[in-house]
Amino acid sequence: MFRPLLPVLLMLAPLLASCGDNAPSEIAVSEVWARASVTKTGAAYATIENRGGADDTLVEVLSPVAERVEIHYMTMDGMVMKMRKLDALPVKAGESVALAPGGKHIMLIGLHGPLDEEAPVPLTLVFEKAGKIELTAPVRPAGGTGH
Repeated sequence: MFRPLLPVLLMLAPLLASCGDNAPSEIAVSEVWARASVTKTGAAYATIENRGGADDTLVEVLSPVAERVEIHYMTMDGMVMKMRKLDALPVKAGESVALAPGGKHIMLIGLHGPLDEEAPVPLTLVFEKAGKIELTAPVRPAGGTGH
């Protein structure tokens, strides 16, 4: 009874396998930059786009310029700035996430030296599915917005 459908199912198998959680993540990162800093903390920003068919998650960020790197989310509650650490940052398939001043960003904690325009900041973004993506963030002036 199902024999006539077998060739069709065999042709559709690769397409069906690429749907859902087994689909590859295709992460593209753009607009990467860091803000100049003379304190022991700094921040970096980027736009992360998932061009693939599966959701992915940024699980870690690494950089040799800091003792610790965390993904943070900053909000304002009236006149009070609140910052919290995010354990991970989901990036849904077909969507982008902006890491920008005043919102989600990469926090560089325990800098080994000031961030200045002379030395770009190496960053490694680690994704659950896409793996490691090596980046170099140019440093912009402290009052800059990156544009």
